[in-house]
Parts: sequence; structure tokens; C-alpha cells
Amino acid sequence: MLRLSIRLQLAHRRRTVLSVAALLLGVATVVVMSAVAQGAERRVIERIRAMGTDLLVIQAAPAPVVAGRARQRTTVTTLRPQDADIIASGSALARVAAPAVVRSTVARSGGRNSPTTLLGTTSDGLRIQGITAQAGRVFDAAEERELRRVAVLGATVARNLFGDASPVGETVLIGRIPLEVIGVMRRRGTDVGGSDLDNTVALPLTTAMRRVLNVPFIDALFVQARSVRDLDQLEREARDLLAQRHRSRSGLPMEFVVRNQAVLLRTERGATAALRGLTLGAGALSLVVGAVGIVAVMLLSVRERVGEIALRRAVGARLTDIRLQFVLESTLLAGAGGAAGVLAGLATAGLTALLGPWDLVPPWTAALVGLGCSVAMGLVVGVIPAVRAARLDPAVGLRRG
Repeated sequence: MLRLSIRLQLAHRRRTVLSVAALLLGVATVVVMSAVAQGAERRVIERIRAMGTDLLVIQAAPAPVVAGRARQRTTVTTLRPQDADIIASGSALARVAAPAVVRSTVARSGGRNSPTTLLGTTSDGLRIQGITAQAGRVFDAAEERELRRVAVLGATVARNLFGDASPVGETVLIGRIPLEVIGVMRRRGTDVGGSDLDNTVALPLTTAMRRVLNVPFIDALFVQARSVRDLDQLEREARDLLAQRHRSRSGLPMEFVVRNQAVLLRTERGATAALRGLTLGAGALSLVVGAVGIVAVMLLSVRERVGEIALRRAVGARLTDIRLQFVLESTLLAGAGGAAGVLAGLATAGLTALLGPWDLVPPWTAALVGLGCSVAMGLVVGVIPAVRAARLDPAVGLRRG
């Protein structure tokens, strides 16, 4: 039966290709979309984990617009470095808290300019954000107290200003302030928003606030929880502590916003789950369309093979043999379509990962599920033409054939 089924399908190659094509496209679509979804999920999770999944980021809220004022700040200026100490000492769930100033600036050295992000923070802030040195070292608490003019460059800034040469020991200018480069950060990639974390110049907080920016306020607080499970409770306690210190005037919004990394991780995973659901829906629809095509082809085959079916029945073939023949042919078509779809999907995903900027994960689970569903679909839809073929009267079939 298997040899006969293969020979019959090869004898009608155009019809076989058309019946397989729909399943091929459906399974290939599922494989490629699964690769994209898994790659996106992995990239987002890696970015969030790079910044810390046990982290709260408290930022200054956008400042209200005052009519008639010529110069206005984009964020409120009420957060102070002391707020970090208040949270660290006021909440037993906080491991450590670090203040930070974050500004867009331009770094200069040897006639080269590099637009970058200035990050002024403490040594605890560097540790919380996972900033370590690939070359040289990072600054310590003593250099913070002494307002030392030192800087740690991100890999992107170091490449833009110094090329392949080591910048350790060189001098860069931020504004008019010369800073000694004491280290180069280990690469961190990009954040969830796509910003380059390596395009950063890190300075001691006191140096950034007093020598470079000359401001008394900070832009953000980084609070690390003792456990990821404590983040939600820590967020509530941090909000209460800051609300007591920064009592908002009636009618004005809160002066800070809190970003919970655990909530962000859950949100991103929820979005990825929705994308996976969409992928499964598209794949199921494609499989149904392919199954309808196989049913149509097999019913046409029954009409064309009336004489063959009648002759086999006349020489002793059982009804079970006829049914099995057509179920086997339907399963072969569906299995061929599923296998071709898996190969096409994996090849497309690999080519896309090679040529494009996407992170794609080989979707082996999706490939196996797509192939299995194709074969199962072939078995199910093969019952319809099998029953139709088994109902033929051998005498009538011989006269028609």
C-alpha cells in the first residue's frame, strides 16, 4: 500500500505539489513567527536582567508647564541624594539605594566629539546597574567624597573618541571640565527601549553634580530589593517614604514615577504570550486551509480511481484495505507538506537571523508541533475520502471504470 501510494502521488506531481503547498506555507509561517517571538522574548528578558530584575527605578516626574515662563525644566527638581538614604534606612526590604543624575551631553577628546549620556552615580549605583570594568577600573567611594575628576567610558564612547587605542589614562572633556579616564565598561548592550547602554560616561555623583552640572538635585534613584518577591511591597514602601518627604501640593501630580523591573518583565512576557497566541492562530488557520485542499484532492482522486477501487474489491480487497489506502495517501501528503514547511521555516529563520538585525531562536518545539499537527490533520481528513471510496459498489464501479 505504501509503495502504491507513493507511486500514485508521483504520477500526479502537479496535483501533489498544489495540495502540499498550503500546508508547507502554514507550517513555515508558524516556524518563522515562533522564531521571531522567542528571539524577541529572549532579547527583552536579557535587557531587563542586564539592568536587574530586583530593581526599582524612581525618576523625577515631568514638570508642569507654567504659562508665560520663558525657560522651563522638563522634570521636577525636588529629588535629592538624601532620598536614597531615607529609602535604604526606612525600608527593611531595600538592600541598597543609589542616587543618579542622567543627562545628554557631548564628550570630546583630541578633536573628536561623541554625543553620549552622562551618568553621575555612586559606587553602589554602578554595582546595582551591573557596570563593571573591562579595562582599567571603576571609581570608588573615596573618589566620590573627594570630588575627583575621573570617568569610566562605555565601549561605544571609547571607540568613537579613541578608536582601537586604549583610553585608560587619557583625558576627555565634558563641557569644559577635563576628566581622567580610569576605565572602560564591560559591554551591556541596549535597554528595553533600544538605547545603547554602552554610549555612557560614568562619573562620581558629587563630581557630576558640583563640578560638571552644578545642580543640587538628582534625576533618578536606583533601589535594589533583597529579593525579587519583595519588589511590589518595596515599591509601596518607597512611594510612602517619598510621599512623606515630598508632599505634593493639592491638584498637582506626584513628583516622581516608579518603574518596577519585575512588573516590566511580566508585561513583556504577557506581550510575548499574546504574540505566541497569534502565531498559533495563524498556524491553525493555515493548517485548516491545507487540510481542506487535501480533502478536495483526495475526493477528486476517488472519482478518478473508481475503476481501480472496483477492481481491487472484485479480486478480494476488504473495505478496511480501501479505507486504509486513502487514509495513508492523505497522511503522506500532509506529512510531506509538514516536513517541507519545517525545512522551509528553519531555512528562512536562519537566513533572516544571518542577514537581519533580529535575534532568532531555533523553534524546535514549534517545528515538531507543526509536523505532528500536519500528520494528525492528514489522518483526520483522510477519513472522508476513505469512507467515500469504501462505499462504492464494485459492479457499478467496474461498469463506470
